[in-house]
Amino acid sequence: MPVLYFFRHGETDWNAEGRLQGQTDIPLNAKGRLQATAIGEAIRAGRVEGIGHDRLVRLPFVASPMGRTRDTMALLRTGLGLSPDDYATDDRLIEIGFGRWEGSTWKEIVARDPGGAQARSRDKWNFVPPGGESYEMVRGRVAGWLESLQGDTCLVAHGGVARVLMVMLAEVTPRNAVGADIWQGKLLRIAPGRHDWLPGPGHWEP
Repeated sequence: MPVLYFFRHGETDWNAEGRLQGQTDIPLNAKGRLQATAIGEAIRAGRVEGIGHDRLVRLPFVASPMGRTRDTMALLRTGLGLSPDDYATDDRLIEIGFGRWEGSTWKEIVARDPGGAQARSRDKWNFVPPGGESYEMVRGRVAGWLESLQGDTCLVAHGGVARVLMVMLAEVTPRNAVGADIWQGKLLRIAPGRHDWLPGPGHWEP
């Protein structure tokens, strides 16, 4: 099985406001653009222990086709010293859909749809929001992409996709995966039976 070098897209205004983003294509904000460039530059300069620049840049690069992930990929590759446009996209890597909940904060959802909020809290992995997807549904489409890989891969995608890949590849339980923090501006290495953050756990500012 491959090792995945996963980058979540940089911050957007909806991320900063705590709004469910899902498949609504919100662009990166200034901080998000800095995050994407800075992690690439840090890897290129050898400031991220555990990953060599020369190895990473030889891998295939693939991104979700959403604007925020494509912009993150272009900035990341520029920071790594690579052409910004030389990568593939795959529709199966699009973010989990939150349907009619997209654009709302959790507080707003609890006030507007308390029954749905309670159901999601009981079983976040399998819950399907109105007009949206469950993590299990996302797993179904991401599985085909994972099975298609020929080797280790560098990808830029979304928090929901990262959680699904942690379950499928790193053997994290669904319960633990849905509660995991998926940081922006960092590298998540997902390998068979294990996963780790580079730099280490927690927030990292360039």
